[in-house]
Amino acid sequence: MSEALVLPTRRDEAYRYSDIAALEALWPIPVQEIRVAAGEQGVLAVVLDGANDAARDMAIVLEDGATFDLRLLNAGRAFGRIAVSVTLGRGAKFHLGAAQVAGGGQVAEIVTEVTHAQPDAVSSQVVRTVLAGKATGTYLGRVAVARGANGTDGEQSIRAMLLDRTATANARPELEIYADDVKCAHGCAVGELDAQGLFYLQSRGLPPAEAKKLMLQAFIAEAFVGAADEDALTQAALTALEAVL
Repeated sequence: MSEALVLPTRRDEAYRYSDIAALEALWPIPVQEIRVAAGEQGVLAVVLDGANDAARDMAIVLEDGATFDLRLLNAGRAFGRIAVSVTLGRGAKFHLGAAQVAGGGQVAEIVTEVTHAQPDAVSSQVVRTVLAGKATGTYLGRVAVARGANGTDGEQSIRAMLLDRTATANARPELEIYADDVKCAHGCAVGELDAQGLFYLQSRGLPPAEAKKLMLQAFIAEAFVGAADEDALTQAALTALEAVL
């Protein structure tokens, strides 16, 4: 049997926190292949919501000097998984802005692998997750810098917000660097809504529920700043938020 047809298990690192039973109904997942020619630009927005719970797998190749802007909203009502692999050529630029919203017993996960194969490429990833109830949200992200890929600039900003302490956030930003002259960084935080911020908004006359929603909207919106369809993505995320609040 082809290796691609074998259902993974939790022993596979990329599926450590996945819902294998839900994944089985979708397996095998077809890979969407995207190639951006040298010097060209690409843009893509992917939304998983209650109307199309599914798993997506994308393989993106950016040739020299190419740029790609990828925005993701993972808000399926049962299970949603988005896996992205990116290979960057010389001077290529890749940006990922992603948001996950889950409540109840939902499982939402984003898995990325960004390979800086040539010098002077830039990658940035911004992932924001909001979890309520007993939901599980996962981000597994690896940035690999190949030998000779000097001048690499890679950044990961990962934050998760727990609305209930019964929710679970898993985050693993990872750097694997085999070049010397690089600038790579990652930041990861899991927390709750700022009590002082909530108090401030309520002291200005906002009802508690509205204050909470406003803060969460601002948190999620960080993933979509600068997107071609920023307003539509933010509105879709707000709709998903209202469903779990």
